[in-house]
Amino acid sequence: MNTTVKSILNTIVTVGLIFSTGICFAQEEGFQSDNLSRQRIAQTGMKFLNVSLDARAASMGDAMTSQVTSSSAMFYNPAGMAYMQQRADITLGQTQWIAHVQYNMAGLAYNTRIGIFGLFGIMVNYGDFLETIRADNERGYLDLGTITPTASAFGVSYAKALTNRFAVGANVKYAAEDFGKSTVRLDDSGNQVEKQFGVNTVALDFGVLYKTGFKSLNLAMGLRNFSRELTFSQESFELPLTFRIGLSMDLLDITSMNPEMHSLLLSIDTERPRDYYENIRIGGEYVFMNLISVRAGYVFPHDTQGLNAGLGLASEVGSVGFRFDYAYSQYATFGTVNRIVLGFNF
Repeated sequence: MNTTVKSILNTIVTVGLIFSTGICFAQEEGFQSDNLSRQRIAQTGMKFLNVSLDARAASMGDAMTSQVTSSSAMFYNPAGMAYMQQRADITLGQTQWIAHVQYNMAGLAYNTRIGIFGLFGIMVNYGDFLETIRADNERGYLDLGTITPTASAFGVSYAKALTNRFAVGANVKYAAEDFGKSTVRLDDSGNQVEKQFGVNTVALDFGVLYKTGFKSLNLAMGLRNFSRELTFSQESFELPLTFRIGLSMDLLDITSMNPEMHSLLLSIDTERPRDYYENIRIGGEYVFMNLISVRAGYVFPHDTQGLNAGLGLASEVGSVGFRFDYAYSQYATFGTVNRIVLGFNF
């Protein structure tokens, strides 16, 4: 049996073992019955941590666990930036989310002799909400103006290629939701009694990435939003913990086509979220001359999310690289979501 055949067989066995592990993991948690599955829907807090913010990733259905990228990997699988070749990479992005909620994100990855270090941040603006309180007047309430709740997460990241085929990465992040200062009651004199509402915690992300050695086939695993249980207003909740297994490969590697002219990446993730059904994410990306990218992705099963699509442009001026990515996502009755990301590396 020649080396190529052995490599293919080893890859098939490895993929089978990984996906079998994922299935067993879900079964051990007791999700065999539909009744138990329904009980876990919408049972977590700080859901802003699960919103996809990178346009390239979103256009491919977030099937990013096994992809080798740069600073954007911190938002998916930090091990994906371990093989970054540039000295530094910067990602800046904005997402116009459902109901006019606005997400802003930034990430910086820096290449050193001992690994890749990163910094990242997420800011969420939920807009203005009218504040009222019950009162004994003709209208039955008092108008107290508006409140502006926000959410944010800031963290540090580290990734290291332990060999030329195996890498690990992790994030440590501080996440907080600030619901603002609200009036909870009126005292006997009619004065407002206010209280500050919010919650915060420290969470961990962890991931590994393995280059199989067969062409560009990668395998990976990631765990996101691991944290202690939190309490808000006497109610306990957990963060939206997710476990993913993924594989990706440039399908044109098995052809004689020039890789400098064309590439066709296929990426597949299986996800086991804490508060939703297990799902599969499939994404594809065609790149022409390393300049223009066309992408599409799909997630199933999913109650609202439909087709994801996007475009990308990349260029270099001297030693500085630029990229622009746009993603369009459909969310049934919720409308569409648009994402724009700018990236720089040098």
